[in-house]
Amino acid sequence: MRIISLNCNGIRAAARKGFFDWLPTTAADVVCLQETKAQIDQLTDPMFSPEGYHCYYFDAEKKGYSGTAIYSRVEPDRIHKGIGLDIADTEGRYIQADFGDLSVISLYLPSGSSGDERQARKMRFLEYFMGYMRELAQDSRRYIVCGDWNICHKEIDIRNWKANQKNSGFLPEERAWLDELFDEVGFVDAFRCVNQSPDEYSWWSNRGQARAKNVGWRLDYHVVSPELASKTQSASIYRDENFSDHAPVILDYAI
Repeated sequence: MRIISLNCNGIRAAARKGFFDWLPTTAADVVCLQETKAQIDQLTDPMFSPEGYHCYYFDAEKKGYSGTAIYSRVEPDRIHKGIGLDIADTEGRYIQADFGDLSVISLYLPSGSSGDERQARKMRFLEYFMGYMRELAQDSRRYIVCGDWNICHKEIDIRNWKANQKNSGFLPEERAWLDELFDEVGFVDAFRCVNQSPDEYSWWSNRGQARAKNVGWRLDYHVVSPELASKTQSASIYRDENFSDHAPVILDYAI
């Protein structure tokens, strides 16, 4: 089972950059998109419902902002949108597809980089979402939570870690939140189960030729239930084409 996650920074922009030409070459079973930045009535072109996939969108109420989507070759048993938190659900930040006892989720956590108010909003989201993830950990389902988590966990996940310790995305309290999710709640960073390489980044600033120099951040994760850790077979980040300021994160599972 191959699952791809991408913050597309606008699905229509990603389309213009060739994303939907590339997608058929990937053999992906499930595709999780974040930051689609479009309402469903703006996506009537057939390219936004790619052949061979069942397609589901969860749009933000605000036009041109946030939003998530899931494409799946197998029709899900159920689609669930939202987590019961206003700042998540009005911005279309969580969509879940259920297949038997397996759930695949496309998640877009807020960024706090634009100021104190946005950081406070991010921390409110994180506080609520930790409780939500604890509930998921206690039920009988298996989860693969794909998305832009907007946090680098370890020093290996960011090129200039020393210079960014006071910046949103690498703050001690954000990293401690991931520590709690992994070490206490028991979820697993599937990428690092099979790929311990440094310089594996999924986002780059548009400034200073950051992408060309690979001065990046790994913000995009597959976070999985512990029983799926051993099912993770391979993990890579596709950098050959630029569909977004993020790159597709591709994982294969023996599911």
